[in-house]
Amino acid sequence: MPTETQKVGWAALLKPAWFPALAVLVGGVLLHSMNVLMLATVLPSIVEDVGGATLMSLPTTAFLASSIVAASCTGYVTSVFGARRAFATGALVFGAGALLCALAPSMAQVIAGRFVQGFGGGLLAAMAYVLVRNTFPEAVWAYAIALLSGAWSMSVLLGPLLGGAFATYGDWRGAFYAVAGLACLLAGLAIRALPRTLSGHGERPRVPALRVALISAAIIAMSVAAAIPMAVVKALLFAAALGALALMLRLDRRAAAPLLPRDAFAFGTVTGIGLWLALLLSASFSPLQLYVPTFLQVLHGLDPLAAGYMVAGGSLGWTVASLSVAGAGPRWVDRLLVIGPSAMALALFGLASLMTLKPFLLAILPIVLLGMGIGSSWAFAAQRVMSGARKGDEMAAASSVATVQQAGTALGAAVAGLIANLAGLSGGLNVADVTAATYWVPGCFVAVALLATLAGIRLVRTGAS
Repeated sequence: MPTETQKVGWAALLKPAWFPALAVLVGGVLLHSMNVLMLATVLPSIVEDVGGATLMSLPTTAFLASSIVAASCTGYVTSVFGARRAFATGALVFGAGALLCALAPSMAQVIAGRFVQGFGGGLLAAMAYVLVRNTFPEAVWAYAIALLSGAWSMSVLLGPLLGGAFATYGDWRGAFYAVAGLACLLAGLAIRALPRTLSGHGERPRVPALRVALISAAIIAMSVAAAIPMAVVKALLFAAALGALALMLRLDRRAAAPLLPRDAFAFGTVTGIGLWLALLLSASFSPLQLYVPTFLQVLHGLDPLAAGYMVAGGSLGWTVASLSVAGAGPRWVDRLLVIGPSAMALALFGLASLMTLKPFLLAILPIVLLGMGIGSSWAFAAQRVMSGARKGDEMAAASSVATVQQAGTALGAAVAGLIANLAGLSGGLNVADVTAATYWVPGCFVAVALLATLAGIRLVRTGAS
C-alpha cells in the first residue's frame, strides 16, 4: 500500500464502495457475538424453567463446537454457493437454531438449538475474516479486524438488552424469536451487499471430515467431563480431548488441503505463535461470558438485565481498546501484544477476589479490564497470523483466526464448566456453591492468561528475528 493510504487510517477503510459489504460483515459478527451475551443473560432463567444446572456450559460449547465445524467447511460451502449465498445461508441457519431454542421444552433441545445456531455463526464469523483479506488491502487489515472485534462490544447494548428485557419479564423464549427475525433480515441484506464469489478458489475443496470430527470430539469430551461426577472419568475424558487435538494437528499438517496453516501452533513461526496467542486470549475471556452473569444474579440479587449489562462492560472495554489502538505504530504493537494478556491475568485475579464483595460494583473494574486486555491485543495477533502466512497458506491463515477464536472460547467454556462443577456448582445454584465457583473459575484462568503473556513475548521476539 502507498504511504498516503497508511496515513489516512480509518478513512482508507471507510470508502463508500466498501461500506455496504463492511456493514454486513460487522452485522454478521454482531449477530454472533450478541448471542453470547444474550445466552449468558437468560441462562439462569432457562435453568429455572427447564432445569439442567449441571449442563450450563453445554449450550455454549455445543454452539462453539458446531461453529468450528462450519468454519472448517467455509471453503467448500463458498465454492458451492458463492460468498454471498454462503454468508446468507449462515444467517438463515443461525435463525433456525434460534427458533429451536425458543420452542425448547428441555435443556437438551436448547443445546440442540445452540448446535444448529453455532453452524450458522461459524459460517458468518469465518466468512467475515476471509472477506477482510480478499476485499481490503493489507494496510487496513488491522482497522477492519478492529471493527469486527468492536462488533463484539457493540453487542454491549443489544445482547444484554434483548436477553435481559425478555428474561426480566419472564419470557426468555421471546429473545430467541427476536434473534430468528434479525437473522432473516441479515440474510436479505447479505444477498444485496456481498460479492457472489471470492478470488483465489480453484477446484472445489473437500470437507476435512475426520479433522473436524476430532476437534468437535475434543470439545464434546471436555464438556461431558464437566457434567460427570466421577474424577477418574473426568481425567480420562480430558486426556482423550487433548489426544484428539494433537492427532488433528498431525493429520492437518500432512493434508493436501490443510484446515489450518501448515505451521499452525508451531513455536518458531509468526503464524504458529500468533495462533497460540489467539487461542489463549479467547480461552481467558470465556469465563466472563459464561458464568459471571450467574454469579452476579445469585450472589448479589441482580436481575438478568442488570447482570447482563455488568458483564457487557467487558465487551465495552474490548471495543474501546481495539478502536483506540488500531493505528498504533510497530513499537507499540509489540508492547500491546504483551500488555494485553498481562492485563487479562490481573483482571481475572481481580474477579476472583472482588466478585463476592459488596458493593457489587467493585467487580466492574476487573470486568472492564479483562475486555480492554483482549481488545488491545486481539487485532494485532490476528494481523500477525495473516501477514505471517507462508505462500499458499494465505486463505487458511485468514479463516483460521475465526476457527481458533471459537476453539479457544469452546475449550475455555468446557474447562470453566469442569472447574465450576468440581467447586460444587453441580449441586445447584445455591449461594454456598456459587461462592466457591466464584473463586475457583476466574482464579484458575489466571494461569491461562499468563501463558498468553508468554506467547505474546515469544511472538514479538520471533517477529523481530
